[in-house]
Amino acid sequence: MTATPVDFETRLTQACAASDRLRDAIATVIVGQVEVVDQVLWGLIAGGHVLLEGVPGLGKTLLIRTLASCLRLQFSRIQFTPDLLPSDVIGTNVLVLDGSGGSTGRFELHRGPIFGQAILADEINRATPKTQSALLEAMQEHAVTIAGKRHVLDEPFFVLATENPIEMEGTYPLPEAQLDRFLLKVVVPSPSEDELSSILQRTTGQPISPPPTVLSQEEVLALRAMCREIAVAEPVLQYAARLVSATSPQAECAPELVKRGLRYGAGVRGGQALVLAAKALALLQGRPQVAFSDVQAVALPTLRHRLIRSFEGEADDITADQIIKQLLDSVATRPASVEQAVQKG
Repeated sequence: MTATPVDFETRLTQACAASDRLRDAIATVIVGQVEVVDQVLWGLIAGGHVLLEGVPGLGKTLLIRTLASCLRLQFSRIQFTPDLLPSDVIGTNVLVLDGSGGSTGRFELHRGPIFGQAILADEINRATPKTQSALLEAMQEHAVTIAGKRHVLDEPFFVLATENPIEMEGTYPLPEAQLDRFLLKVVVPSPSEDELSSILQRTTGQPISPPPTVLSQEEVLALRAMCREIAVAEPVLQYAARLVSATSPQAECAPELVKRGLRYGAGVRGGQALVLAAKALALLQGRPQVAFSDVQAVALPTLRHRLIRSFEGEADDITADQIIKQLLDSVATRPASVEQAVQKG
């Protein structure tokens, strides 16, 4: 007897309940950081990668380990240092002798830490650009090429990278092509006084129990597939497109702060990230379609790392977040022609 397909509304309710269980499981280990956890989940469900920026000691590594444990994913950590080589990340072929005392043997693949599912790229900006670029193919194609042979990585494949914003000595800024591969850049704030008190109590007492496993790999993949099913109305898509277009200093619709503070704006990947993250937000809240407010809610983490400041912007210390906030204030949710027609009506 064939099972009756579960309707979309039921699956949406189940997805919302699953996300609540996942948040609760993470909260058994991570104190506070509700917005950071939510944004990491947007990246996970949307099928993208996340860059976490924050000073040391804010629990970035612990968050990633906890998430991998809650999802029963294979966790792998790469500690980026200046002497790290690309082969240390993706792996290499190693000659294995046949044991007969001769000089004959065969090459065997020695897999690097990239052959995991939840990948922690710790302090990614401490490695050289050559080593950073070893992640590019894996992040974009979910596969790596070693000695001319392509190896497909296990799904779900999810990279969470961390970088320290305050220590510039001995670091290599991520190139624009690398940054563009991250769906989100999440800024991790310092804890409040109450949160810090709870952290101190937890970490100076008895060891914390590991979080429960709440979702399987198959369920994560199902959530990712369902994220693509979330509807986006044409006016919302047009609004997202206008936001991205307005980040270009050459655009007529660009506000003054963009023209003065930016050299280059977001591209097509920025628009894709904006829509996918908005879909993930709607899904995790149990809604079947994206609203204008969803696009606005995900604008900061999806666009802040795709804006390249001009010399004037750097001299005036104009931040990407300031520019995005002005964009949200100045770009209307409806085209100017529609606004004029509404006002006349």
